[in-house]
Amino acid sequence: MSARRTIENELRRLGFARIAGVDEVGRGSLAGPVVAAAVVLPPGDRLVGLRDSKLLTAAARDRLYEKILTACVSWSVGVGDTEAIDRLNIHRASLVAMRAAVTGLAPLPDFALVDAFRIPDLFIPQRGIVGGDRRCAGVAAASIVAKVFRDRLMIKLHRTDSRYGFDRHKGYGTADHLTALARYGYSPAHRRSFRPTALSDTID
Repeated sequence: MSARRTIENELRRLGFARIAGVDEVGRGSLAGPVVAAAVVLPPGDRLVGLRDSKLLTAAARDRLYEKILTACVSWSVGVGDTEAIDRLNIHRASLVAMRAAVTGLAPLPDFALVDAFRIPDLFIPQRGIVGGDRRCAGVAAASIVAKVFRDRLMIKLHRTDSRYGFDRHKGYGTADHLTALARYGYSPAHRRSFRPTALSDTID
């Protein structure tokens, strides 16, 4: 089922015109950044098939990504790199990336719908919505933009270091990724604060 615009339409009736959907990806990955996206969709149902990025195939995500960037009022991403993740912890780094995505929008939105969390120190009205990427079209669009943007970053990392298979698992802890970690140790792309317990004695 596609995500709906019910919440966005309620907010528009209250006078909010530019409503940003916000989501992030990469929280559970062992390598690579966490990426947040903020997307302001136009009123109406011009985009068909918006849903949580995890429910879409890679090909469908790529198609919708291009359509979202063409149809949206504005979009922006925020990136928390591995250094920020290790320094701040993954939750705080995710929130910083989400705030950067929202504040990077031009013009700034006048309301933000955020998947699951509220963003600290955000100077515009916001609402955290549990399951927002399945319930809200704007959040679903943000989840797709963040996912495709991050996947492409991980493919670029794979081109510079092909030992770990980042192009396949995008940094998540699959069996072949864990095998590569046991063989090669951590690369600069890996999060030092994410140490698989089973490999803690073999990874530098």
